[in-house]
Amino acid sequence: MLALDIRNLNKRYPKFQLKDVSFQLEKGYIMGFIGANGAGKTTAIKSILNMIHIDSGEVRILGKNMAEHEIELKQEIGWVFGGIDFYTRSKIKTLTEVIKKFYKQWDDETYFNYLRRFKLDENKKIAELSTGMKVKYSLAIALSYGAKLLILDEPTSGLDPVARDDLLEIFQDLVADGEISILFSTHITSDLEKCADFITFIDNGHIIQSSEKEQFIESYRLLNGEESQLNQVKDRLISYKVNSFGFTGLILASDFDPTSGLKVTTPSLEEIMIYFAKKEELYV
Repeated sequence: MLALDIRNLNKRYPKFQLKDVSFQLEKGYIMGFIGANGAGKTTAIKSILNMIHIDSGEVRILGKNMAEHEIELKQEIGWVFGGIDFYTRSKIKTLTEVIKKFYKQWDDETYFNYLRRFKLDENKKIAELSTGMKVKYSLAIALSYGAKLLILDEPTSGLDPVARDDLLEIFQDLVADGEISILFSTHITSDLEKCADFITFIDNGHIIQSSEKEQFIESYRLLNGEESQLNQVKDRLISYKVNSFGFTGLILASDFDPTSGLKVTTPSLEEIMIYFAKKEELYV
């Protein structure tokens, strides 16, 4: 069963548009959702949650159309946006008492189990929580009403490496039994290299690729050579950089000629993003 099924999503603004965005997330997996600022990640997430009116396309969550079953499905979705900016002077327990009334499947026992697991003191005020603790509190809330799809927008932004690693372990534990699925939008691509099963890459409003993580990375190559060799491959490169040592360029693995004599490596997710951003500068 698909946890998330996005088909031909379109949304036009005066200076930006989502163009036929399609991707699928299978139940029980973590999908990294990557792209530069302004690429369309937030617009896509708001479209998934029906927070903005789309021009065309379909969003299906757990097999049901979001537009037709929004109230029902939002009992199954948890979203974490990296912070809590409301009622910051309230204690955790006060805020929870308000939130829990909106969810039919709320379970106090599950909630208190997660408070203990995440070492959260319900008598602390929201303003007293660290960024990492705010994310854990949001997760505790979502998991206490049985959310089956978690949508995380920059949940590890601003965290130190230890706190980030702790959260990544939590995310992996959550999907282990195959019941919970996670869409994880972030700029910290090293986090996705540790925990994601699939990668969806959006650039300038359209999906470049959505596939299993290793397949995604292996579909690109990073070339290094002398500047005099650049013309051999320039027309096949996605983009390139030239410096005093020569050039470095990103190319599709299918376009690479292994007899070219150029040095070749497998890029990281971050390098793939950087070179696609460089493409805009080169060909604008």
